Amino acid sequence: MTAALEIRDLRKRYADVQALDGVSLTVPEGSFFGLLGPNGAGKTTFINILVGLVRKSGGEARVFGYDVEDDYQEARDRIGLAPQEFNVDRFFPIKEVLEHKAGYHGIPADEARERADEVLKQVGIYDKRDTRFDWLSGGMKRRFMLARALITDPDLLILDEPTAGVDVQLRRDLWDLIIDLNEAGTTILLTTHYIEEAERLCDEVAILDSGNVVTVASPEELIDRGADRIVVQLQDAPAGTPDLPFEDDRVDAVELDGNRLVVTARRGGLVAPDLVRALDRAGHGIVDLEISRTSLEEVFVELTRTEDGAAVDEPAPALAANGEGGRR
Repeated sequence: MTAALEIRDLRKRYADVQALDGVSLTVPEGSFFGLLGPNGAGKTTFINILVGLVRKSGGEARVFGYDVEDDYQEARDRIGLAPQEFNVDRFFPIKEVLEHKAGYHGIPADEARERADEVLKQVGIYDKRDTRFDWLSGGMKRRFMLARALITDPDLLILDEPTAGVDVQLRRDLWDLIIDLNEAGTTILLTTHYIEEAERLCDEVAILDSGNVVTVASPEELIDRGADRIVVQLQDAPAGTPDLPFEDDRVDAVELDGNRLVVTARRGGLVAPDLVRALDRAGHGIVDLEISRTSLEEVFVELTRTEDGAAVDEPAPALAANGEGGRR
């Protein structure tokens, strides 16, 4: 099976800024893949290289086997991009904007009109088809950006902060729509600052920081790397911290505050039974036990933490109103 994305040693330099510094990753066809990173990590540059807005400085990027520069048209026709910015022609009704976008990709006019109706219904704003973009609400604008990305029936859908600034209900509506698209076979590449979004939706995520891939793993695998907290309420306060002879290095810390014992450990759910047995053997009665799992957000912060907390912003090329842009 051909990978949706094959990226090898991808590099991009803007003057003194190394935006991408040897990125390598593979996105399987049909997967829901997340690209996470702090501001300035290189996410925007990465996407802009894929869609032809930026020319790479080195390395290789292929979309379903097509090189993004040597086979530009073939690669671009397989991508639907919903950017974070509202780069839309504001002088036409939104249905006409969709028809124009389809035309840029060689779709005949009759078919373009049918597709425009279809995707507007799909995202729930068909009744606004004769409305100009500027007259839509913020949530409807986000829906339209998704409709525009879908007008070409792409194999790879790139969503750059698709739910930024929308309310909770609309965010969940968009999640449901995106999940349906993925289950129908569309490969999804998602960038988001809502870590909960990646944790819920993605099969696998790559964490990008300072132009480098820090790690690639499933959200569950990343969460397992973090430290959970096991809070045990003991019947009586021990004279000192109980001796817990664990045979591995899963336990990072043990703290006692009166009759409250806090154990910090990786994969706390597996540590808890051993902890209970050790306390029972030592004669400590347990009143209550609670496990607080680490979150993907906490793991993300730990993996991308810098000494000064600063990040270098990426230069962001202006996007053309139709979202196509020229290669650089």
